[in-house]
Amino acid sequence: MDKVTSLDKFRVPIGNQEIELQQIEYAAGGMPLLRIRIREQRRFTIFEIDPLTAERWGRQMQEWSRQAQEPK
Repeated sequence: MDKVTSLDKFRVPIGNQEIELQQIEYAAGGMPLLRIRIREQRRFTIFEIDPLTAERWGRQMQEWSRQAQEPK
């Protein structure tokens, strides 16, 4: 049986999408993946990404966030 561990769940203030981050470990083996579930009303978008992709994505999001919050 696959093992799914919820890491975080929150709503986006603008748009009201629900985002859930999960770690998924498949019973068949392999590396754990990060599952990103985005719910927009009844529609779901699901990504499963590897650790290297998650690291790159996370770095870029942090850099953008830092720059976007700097006073102009």
